[in-house]
Amino acid sequence: MPELPEVETVRRTLTELVNGKTIDKVTVLWPKMIKKPEEAEQFTDALHGQTIHNVERRGKFLKFILDDYVMVSHLRMEGRYGLYKQSEPYDKHTHVLFTFTDGTELRYRDVRKFGTMHLFAKGEEELVLPLSQLGPEPFSKEFTVSYLETQLAKTNRKIKVALLDQTSVVGLGNIYVDEALYRAGIYPERPANSLTKKEIKKLHEEIVQTLQEAVDKGGSTIRSYVNTQGEIGMFQLELFVYAQNGKACKRCGTEIEKTVVGGRGTHFCPVCQKEPKKKNKS
Repeated sequence: MPELPEVETVRRTLTELVNGKTIDKVTVLWPKMIKKPEEAEQFTDALHGQTIHNVERRGKFLKFILDDYVMVSHLRMEGRYGLYKQSEPYDKHTHVLFTFTDGTELRYRDVRKFGTMHLFAKGEEELVLPLSQLGPEPFSKEFTVSYLETQLAKTNRKIKVALLDQTSVVGLGNIYVDEALYRAGIYPERPANSLTKKEIKKLHEEIVQTLQEAVDKGGSTIRSYVNTQGEIGMFQLELFVYAQNGKACKRCGTEIEKTVVGGRGTHFCPVCQKEPKKKNKS
């Protein structure tokens, strides 16, 4: 699933491709993808004649800012946008087509059909799901060391699980949680409320730094991710632990291990991220 760096890269390329374009018509070939309004026909009717003024991001969601509406889109596992000429054929995995007045067409392609689209009147998109319960952005002024410390102190969930919780901080997924925990030297199964102030400060620093580096590299292409212009990300070349199981740690040479935490495949170095010794019960 694309995480913050990948969605941010898609946002940037989409902005270059569709800003200022006016929608002539919308064709929905898989109605289940449209979550709001309930009827796909209402969705297509509302978007007719609307101009795209900007594409923004909230966590892992894309926000298309139109004249009167905001379309909130989630790519899920393999969703992908691309700009084509209207005359070009499309394949069976193309499910929504936004035809513009200039003859070009923004197409949403999704092999698994897991992607979602919600349409809201401007100003209402942050008041209800799916955006209303999201935590702060990792690059925002709200995401401070103090904020992270407060959030982690509330739970004894494993730190890996706590960081994946989008109500605490948005945009982090499996790849970047594994990487940030490695860089911070924190064992992924540590209870979140067991971290020291020093560890939390380091973790905060590595979350922001890891995500920034990944954004600068265009995200990570692990399986099928490409941006809107068909280009792969390059941050996968910088990964320390994610998908590196069986390989030597770049810092200490120990073999990277893989386990399951909270139902998610989790990668770590048993030396650089030592598991705390369990206290003997007396």
